[in-house]
Amino acid sequence: MRARDLAVEYQTVSVDSDALDAARLMAEHKLPGLLVLDGRGEPTAILPASQMVKALVPAYVIEDPTLAAVVDEKHADRLCQALAGRKVGDCLSSKAAPPPIANPDDTALEVAALMAQVRSPLVAVAERAKDGTHLVGVITASHLLHQLLEASGSLGTK
Repeated sequence: MRARDLAVEYQTVSVDSDALDAARLMAEHKLPGLLVLDGRGEPTAILPASQMVKALVPAYVIEDPTLAAVVDEKHADRLCQALAGRKVGDCLSSKAAPPPIANPDDTALEVAALMAQVRSPLVAVAERAKDGTHLVGVITASHLLHQLLEASGSLGTK
């Protein structure tokens, strides 16, 4: 199996997309993260769902998690309001590494090694050309596992 065969269409957002819309997209499609594209449509980052959740939590609670116990449910239910007016770029970690990008000709093992090395829930598959990087699709960890288990005949067995 090659990366081009494993890649599927996947939801993407831009750094300038509305953060609340991105959170809804993750929630509605149960995505482990979103591929973030720059203004040219090239992969620039991965926004993991866990990072989006972190964007909801007030900084003082992150610094001292025991303070979460003093926030009543009424206010906790309004956490998503923290995303109002924010862009996806605002939710990215300042330490965010560039997204892992596999070549369409990479093997499943090369994709798995890349995913494991950078501990990413997804890998972009893109062709690099003189005029930029062109997204072919995305491979998620769960999709890769499914394909590898199916190929080995191990899917559905105990």
